[in-house]
Amino acid sequence: MKVTILGTGAYGLALSKILIKNKNEVVMWTAIEKEKNELLYTKKSSKIKDFILDDGIVVTTNIKVAIEDSELIVIAIPTAFVTDVCKSMKKYIKPKQHICIASKGIEQETCLFISDMIKKQIKTKKIGAISGPSFAIDLVKKVPIGLSVASKSKKTLKIIQDAFSNDCFKLYPTTDIVGVEVCGAVKNIIAISSGMIEGMGYPISTQALLITESLHDIKVLIRALGGNDRTLLSFAGFGDILLTCTSEKSRNYCFGKLIGSGATKEQIEEYTNKITVEGLYTLKSIYKLINKKKIDIPTINIIYDIVFKNDSINRLIDYLMI
Repeated sequence: MKVTILGTGAYGLALSKILIKNKNEVVMWTAIEKEKNELLYTKKSSKIKDFILDDGIVVTTNIKVAIEDSELIVIAIPTAFVTDVCKSMKKYIKPKQHICIASKGIEQETCLFISDMIKKQIKTKKIGAISGPSFAIDLVKKVPIGLSVASKSKKTLKIIQDAFSNDCFKLYPTTDIVGVEVCGAVKNIIAISSGMIEGMGYPISTQALLITESLHDIKVLIRALGGNDRTLLSFAGFGDILLTCTSEKSRNYCFGKLIGSGATKEQIEEYTNKITVEGLYTLKSIYKLINKKKIDIPTINIIYDIVFKNDSINRLIDYLMI
């Protein structure tokens, strides 16, 4: 089938390797001419080590050309740009086309998750999401990986599974897109706090304490937003939390470690200026959402106060020991 990937970041590029392995026709879209030229002329990207663009992949900055005749459109762009991209493609997308969300997060101003952001701009029920423990570099290496795939549409679930599933890429289906999106967003926040704990010099035993306590909070949030708390035990839930909260491959984890180790404001700003820390944007949005809906999530409140209000990092340890 023809599959379009919107976004040429590390994860979108890595997903192209899976799609090509499955003999799909792949088109990639970027809004940036320089990125398009880098990929077409060098076959490489500075965003992901050891990546080589497969022959036959089309790269374009024309969104009409990108999505034309595609059976599946994969959203792999930062959350902040999803609304604008959906506005651009809404006049070209056809009712028969399916959408797969590979991005994670929540919109700053509206506090909408990505599936709702898409539905606000495009009239379709053919929306799915993939989420789970998978770093881009590992997808490129084609090691065995498992993700959750969620959609209310059985047809969309099948289309996404057909496009991606193979002997190294396992997809477990669910209808709980709310739970999958909540887990995918919040795990980045928990990863920041887990990095803080290592930065403070505590061992992995203390990180395990944090992760366990956080699972209870995420369960409360999933229920409050209408999802199924059993999703917490899926690839999208515990699987992704375990990976992101214990690995220095995670940008969110490394950001938290900087804070925990007592880095200066200047050092932290230098890091965030060079590297996108999705968990920072998600933290602002989730904090706003839980306060708006009056959902009590202590872990989120404490992490927010440490990151944005310069509260003592020791509050996190104090809370864990209550």
